Amino acid sequence: MEINFLAILVAAVSALVVGFIWYNPKVFGNAWMKAADMTEEKMKGANMAKIFILAFIFAFLLAMSVMPMVVHQMGAFSLAQGELGVLPSFDTFMADYTNEFRTFKHGAFHGVLGGLFIALPIIGTNALFERKGAKYIFINSGYWIVTMGIMGAIICGW
Repeated sequence: MEINFLAILVAAVSALVVGFIWYNPKVFGNAWMKAADMTEEKMKGANMAKIFILAFIFAFLLAMSVMPMVVHQMGAFSLAQGELGVLPSFDTFMADYTNEFRTFKHGAFHGVLGGLFIALPIIGTNALFERKGAKYIFINSGYWIVTMGIMGAIICGW
């Protein structure tokens, strides 16, 4: 089972592209700034190179984590590992099912599920303790639901 690092890199870049669109003032940017208690002055003092480099690294780590959620053959591969090594039955299984559920649509579906059941609860919990409102939760978790859907589509369908 090979890992497609190009797909993972493109998926990581997609997080930045979606963020550029999602947090644009013409989309959710102004609403997010208000919900996050962010001001133009706070934004001007930021080291944008550091922010984008770290954001890309985090997106890369997330894309690596999305891969086993959307490519089901990764689960079969992990089950095949053991003290005896990979058994010949695994090769037979992979010959039959290598490309099953390897579509953009399937990857997007599982990516969205990951966003709903992983990103939303994490962001929601943090927001509750930070005393942020529902708008903050929905803007930020909406971004991750869409982003993880796109990441899943890229990784699974590539």
